Amino acid sequence: MTDNTAGDHSVRDSPRRRLFATRGSIFVAVAVVLTMMLCITIGGHIYGQYLNSRDLGGRDVALEQLQAENQRLKREVNDKSAQITALQIKLTSAEAALEAIMPSANTYNINPNQSLIVADGHLTLGLIGSPANESVMLNINGRQQPVASGQVVNVAPNASTNCQVSVQSFDMFKAVVSASCAAVKPQ
Repeated sequence: MTDNTAGDHSVRDSPRRRLFATRGSIFVAVAVVLTMMLCITIGGHIYGQYLNSRDLGGRDVALEQLQAENQRLKREVNDKSAQITALQIKLTSAEAALEAIMPSANTYNINPNQSLIVADGHLTLGLIGSPANESVMLNINGRQQPVASGQVVNVAPNASTNCQVSVQSFDMFKAVVSASCAAVKPQ
């Protein structure tokens, strides 16, 4: 008789144990890999949250600095705008004062019953009386004639010079007249 109890069992159980051992080690290996992946994922998430909170803190500080700088620049723009407005008002009043003292070239303000020598001495212009509703009475080199606003009067003070006189505008207290002369071009 042979004793099959100890020897045979160990020989017969050996492939089964190897199969279970192989399956068990694969299961353990898969479990270890899954556990490591889970740990890496959780660790990465926690580290990402940490970095995100650190970045947000820096962003908030930068936003506060930019808002303060923006407010400062808005105040500067408003101050400069007020200065520009004040300077424009001064410039306008200075231009008006200069225009009253020294009108544009060849433009003259003539008061009622006043005469001026204009156009480099070629013409004598005078305003006779106060302006009427539609025209003014001008004395041009001793010759009186009514002139409406915008009307141009050609005058030849001598054979070599042609002059033009026009009334630009008038009111009850003055007439604005332009006068210019040019030499006659030989033909």
